[in-house]
Amino acid sequence: MTRIAPCLRALAALALLAIALPAQALRCGTRVVNEGDRDLAVRERCGEPYYTEQSYALTVRGADGPYEVQDETVYDVWYYNFGPRRLLMRLLFRDGRLVREETLGYGVNAIGEDCNLDTLERGTPAGEVVAHCGEPASRSTQRRQIVRRDGRGNERYRDVPQEMWVYDLGPNRLLRVLRFDGGHLESVDSERR
Repeated sequence: MTRIAPCLRALAALALLAIALPAQALRCGTRVVNEGDRDLAVRERCGEPYYTEQSYALTVRGADGPYEVQDETVYDVWYYNFGPRRLLMRLLFRDGRLVREETLGYGVNAIGEDCNLDTLERGTPAGEVVAHCGEPASRSTQRRQIVRRDGRGNERYRDVPQEMWVYDLGPNRLLRVLRFDGGHLESVDSERR
């Protein structure tokens, strides 16, 4: 009986630990990543992401007044692929701290080896496209800013990249042109060479 008690205590401790972990916590091997973790801790636990994006927001308080404060926020998005039996992960960092984890579709054996541009849906994140199709042959980016004002001298400027990616699928095929707005797919078109 005395030998069973330590085993039961250990099992109870493991059960409590499992309950205490958030349901959405990303597990990289035996290590767990949680909201609030710094980007360097996530990189240490999970390795390098296969794709990243960055955008900015500027908050202005006291615009047009005698004292104006401008605060810039940096947003980084990292994508992880853990293979075809697990979901792709999209991690959002604000000023170097993890603020949100999102699951996407299933991962791939190798980046870019499972491409079918005709099945991509509007709203697909850019990193998920890269996982299946690899990096495009060319890309161009335009930036626009969305400004929100509350009428009391407070403004928020949000950087929204608009990108055009071109995939060259071979000499006898049409070019495929993908348009992204804010990191999400808007359209897929075909174009002559």
